[in-house]
Amino acid sequence: MELKNPLLAVSDLERSLAFYESVLGLRVVLDFGANKTLTGGLCLQTLETWQEFIGTDQVSFGGNDAEVYFEEDRFDQFAERLKSLPIQYVHPVKEHPWGQRVVRFYDPDRHIIEVGEHMTAVCRRFLDGGMTPEEAAARMDVPLDYVRECMR
Repeated sequence: MELKNPLLAVSDLERSLAFYESVLGLRVVLDFGANKTLTGGLCLQTLETWQEFIGTDQVSFGGNDAEVYFEEDRFDQFAERLKSLPIQYVHPVKEHPWGQRVVRFYDPDRHIIEVGEHMTAVCRRFLDGGMTPEEAAARMDVPLDYVRECMR
């Protein structure tokens, strides 16, 4: 068994493509008309064909019960650029207890998108801020070997 791609049904494929390109920098790598695969493997499917596939018109958006997760090495620049874009936040940038900064927002169909600081960047931020590897491991709740790997 192999997971291939997450797929999101979208009400307006062109609007969603424009969103994912302008906000996240994704681009189309496979174009099957009503289904497009973007860099990173995310697939967008037209709502009409999705309804045909599953045999119902009972599709709802905005359930706040799942998300598509991305990581960004240059998190500060991304978060700053996001402020200039017309998006609706689930929440602004916040820091989780393990030190990772994240932001969540909605795509045009109210699918939740999370962009988090890459965990190796979190580790580097802590080490550059003066923490020892042991302190960084404790703060991040990760094994010391993970911190040492991030140092390479």
